[in-house]
Amino acid sequence: MNSKQYLDRLLVRYSGTFNIYKPYCIGGREFDAYGYFYNHLEKYVLVRDANLWSSDSYEHILFLTTPELTEEIVKDMKRILVNHVEPQLVRKGEKNPPKNHMYSYMTAVMITDKKPEKNVIKSVKNFHFDQGYMMNVRGYSQVHFCLVSIEDEKVYTNPAARKKKKALKEVIREVKAHKIGFEEMCEKHQIEPFHQEEQQSEN
Repeated sequence: MNSKQYLDRLLVRYSGTFNIYKPYCIGGREFDAYGYFYNHLEKYVLVRDANLWSSDSYEHILFLTTPELTEEIVKDMKRILVNHVEPQLVRKGEKNPPKNHMYSYMTAVMITDKKPEKNVIKSVKNFHFDQGYMMNVRGYSQVHFCLVSIEDEKVYTNPAARKKKKALKEVIREVKAHKIGFEEMCEKHQIEPFHQEEQQSEN
């Protein structure tokens, strides 16, 4: 198993609820893939015109495979999430996110073939970013930082992403069991990943 095979299976899991874009460029770096999730909830009283509240939740995931994950790559990933994903994808260039925004998770899944150095693992586990908007009236954004090491089959996350750890570990077993990958799934069902130009036109 290598990082590409792992990602190929991981994207199958996310494709059920996320739009998958391949490849994806942001912040001067090209990523293997990007996943976009959006959920809208509303509460009414008797009729649709009597809307009590509405809330929108989002998740933006950047997927990166690399033979070796270095501290420089981790630092660059932090920079991209904070300086590009947050203002461009969460706030869409505005001072605050759109009305009814509840939360946006900004997730990085870094998959490396070689076991990372201890300082790299520590940097991933200790990373923290939470940003509130208008005293949380417009919700908040939060970074979920994840590292998958193929060589020793380990998964590391920061505290905010701890709930993702179990699913990321399960993918390792699925690859070993030769479960269908994303490329094969797309070919089988004659579908294609989304393209970045399509997302830009929607915005």
